[in-house]
Amino acid sequence: MLYSIAQQLGFPGLLNLIRYISFRAGAASVTALAIGLMLGPWFISWLRVRQGKGQPIRADGPQSHLAKRGTPTMGGLLILIAVTVSMLLWMQLDNRYVWACLLVTVGFGAIGFLDDYDKVRKAHHAGLSGKTRLLLEFLIAGFATWLMVGWGGTKLYVPFYTGPVIDIGLAYIFFGAFVIVAFGNAVNLTDGLDGLATMPVIIASLTFFIIAYLVGNAKFATYLGIPHVPGAGDLTVLCLAIVGAGLAFLWFNAPPAAVFMGDTGSLALGGALGAISVATHHELVLAIVGGLFVLEALSVVIQVAVYKRTGKRVFLMAPIHHHFEHKGWSEPTVVIRFWIISFILALAGLATLKLR
Repeated sequence: MLYSIAQQLGFPGLLNLIRYISFRAGAASVTALAIGLMLGPWFISWLRVRQGKGQPIRADGPQSHLAKRGTPTMGGLLILIAVTVSMLLWMQLDNRYVWACLLVTVGFGAIGFLDDYDKVRKAHHAGLSGKTRLLLEFLIAGFATWLMVGWGGTKLYVPFYTGPVIDIGLAYIFFGAFVIVAFGNAVNLTDGLDGLATMPVIIASLTFFIIAYLVGNAKFATYLGIPHVPGAGDLTVLCLAIVGAGLAFLWFNAPPAAVFMGDTGSLALGGALGAISVATHHELVLAIVGGLFVLEALSVVIQVAVYKRTGKRVFLMAPIHHHFEHKGWSEPTVVIRFWIISFILALAGLATLKLR
């Protein structure tokens, strides 16, 4: 909105700064951070009053988690409000990529909200049925990918290789939707400990802030041999808005958490990262940068598949962060070590930009 106003006025004086993506991205981050920190205390108190018993805690999980009973959930709404308001202020309103990614963020957040609401209402950890969730997610992700394909094309790029590998045509819509849905649910599975998902999301967002900026700049993209996607540079505003909102939420989510983000936040943030990777044609790089989330999701898939086939468990408990808790690691130890892994994977993902 502010970009359109400044444009109508001819970018006079200090308003000329709004021309620059880097300024608007930084401003979006500060705006989201400020909104999150200011609304946080009131919002958490409101959730506590409305929810009563808070998020249901699984009885078969680590016993240390039972002490968290009564902690309100749906804190992801705070992230969504901060991100959405800052984006509407600082984004270019005619950018299809930003609207598509924002659609996924808000849409997945709405699905997560329905799931969290069902859990709180039933006082049980089971919410919406898996089939209903997946159907809604694929509808939103498929439509968003279709919007982005109109601008960015349907070519598939892989790390360590210059130029596109193949043009997969309309199949790209299904591929993009799968990436968005898969990553949304991977982040959702990771969100099981205080602060565990939040910081890796921030790290991944900072990484894709760099990727989006380079992809949107023709000179940098040509030099590095990565896809140039005109207009994708404005996704830097979304990336840093997520960082600002994530830091604000982490202030209240740090152990011991005053609020949980719930599926409202984890689905929204995971979907946003998936959508940004599709827009920038760095879907496979996301699997490296977000390798922690991939590992968490794979641990669940492996656990279920092996148990159904043999009746035995590969991990003491899935997702894998619970496995380490059962091995005797304290919750802060698991969280901080997983943050370190996430940071290392982000550096590895950035390395793919040059190693081609």
